[in-house]
Amino acid sequence: MNDSTLHGKTVIITGASSGIGRATADLLARRGANVVLAARRTNRIEAHASALRDGGARAAAIAVDVSSAVDVRALVDQSVRLFGGIDAFVSNAGVARLARLEDGDGADWDAMVDVNFRGLLHALAAVLPVFRRQGHGHVVAVVSTSGITISPTMGVYAATKNAARTVMEALRAESTDGVVRTTEISPGFVRTELADGMDDAFRKQIQADMHSFGLDPAAVARAVCFALEQPQDVEIGSLTIRPTVQG
Repeated sequence: MNDSTLHGKTVIITGASSGIGRATADLLARRGANVVLAARRTNRIEAHASALRDGGARAAAIAVDVSSAVDVRALVDQSVRLFGGIDAFVSNAGVARLARLEDGDGADWDAMVDVNFRGLLHALAAVLPVFRRQGHGHVVAVVSTSGITISPTMGVYAATKNAARTVMEALRAESTDGVVRTTEISPGFVRTELADGMDDAFRKQIQADMHSFGLDPAAVARAVCFALEQPQDVEIGSLTIRPTVQG
């Protein structure tokens, strides 16, 4: 018998096709949660959800582009139809495009704003009414240590993560009636596919650092589960997870 407080709870995870999102879905499923894997790469999340179901979990895969408010609303509505409600929304989808500001590309900036920041806003607009109707719910936003220590070439990426952090703090301040809980998690270097969309000049170095000392995504997944497993009257507001050797 699974004695986790997550047993039977329904959790949506965006960016679930790889990295932190995939690891979080795995751990939540092992702890008995109903997991909704959401991402653009449909083939990946469908195969993963199928494997989780084969292992006895309740899992669904729903294609979503978090930059689309319509997509995110459909994700929430379909999750409610499938599982009867939503206990937590893990806003994890993210993109990184690195460049000095003087060399910045407007399309890259738009992509980071649309996914890293607007994606969270779309999630809140869609899921908070569900939480209010239920009388409970938990939003977890995966931000970044890049927003804590600002490095060259990461200005816009860090800005989008800090914008998400600000919105999460505003939500916390607006949610002191105990209905909605909030957690923002700031990972440092983690072995993910985040660097895959970067230009060659940055991708090779970031990937080298990830493989040299980056954390296993499971470390961040454990942090997500720790926050979600707390009693309803306990809120883990902020967690920073980084390799011990990261500066």
